[in-house]
Amino acid sequence: MLKIQAEANVPTEFGSFRIIALSEETNDWMPHLAIIAENTDMSKPVNVRFHSECITGEVFHSQKCECGQQLNAAMRYIHENGGMIIYLRQEGRNIGIINKLKAYSLQEKGFDTVQANLELGLPADDRSFEAAIEILNILNVKDINLLTNNPEKIKIVENSNIHLNKRIPLQIGSTKESAGYLKVKKDYFGHLLGDTDIL
Repeated sequence: MLKIQAEANVPTEFGSFRIIALSEETNDWMPHLAIIAENTDMSKPVNVRFHSECITGEVFHSQKCECGQQLNAAMRYIHENGGMIIYLRQEGRNIGIINKLKAYSLQEKGFDTVQANLELGLPADDRSFEAAIEILNILNVKDINLLTNNPEKIKIVENSNIHLNKRIPLQIGSTKESAGYLKVKKDYFGHLLGDTDIL
């Protein structure tokens, strides 16, 4: 079971947030995080984003994906409208940074993102969002608006004890480098992306 291990107010370029670290063990160096805007009204449906870690996109500003831009857009939206981001430590669709770089290497040879994972003997997407549901329950959040384009996240909420009030799209236009990645998201994973979102 996850437990709250630490929390503090953190000022960011998007505004101030309460960041809560949750893990099973106190010495876990990679806990999940709940990033909560100051103006969040928990008595109303809470705007929530489930966001999986992406060091290449978020820290190093990789153009191969839109993860960094999605996190920035979510932080901006949550700051302005209230809500929280549940930041899940499952790098590279939960294959880890080493395997992710191996997959990138295969992509340089013409594989798409799914083909590269499968070529490495890995799942196309090994993420789980059960921890996000557990965190919502720990924080006593029962009614949410979900910022997502991913139908799997919608399904997870609908099959939980959390009430999904509505979906809020969070779409970032593609670049030349990310167009293939977004096309796989739409065609293989069924992400709710319009044709104008992909070059």
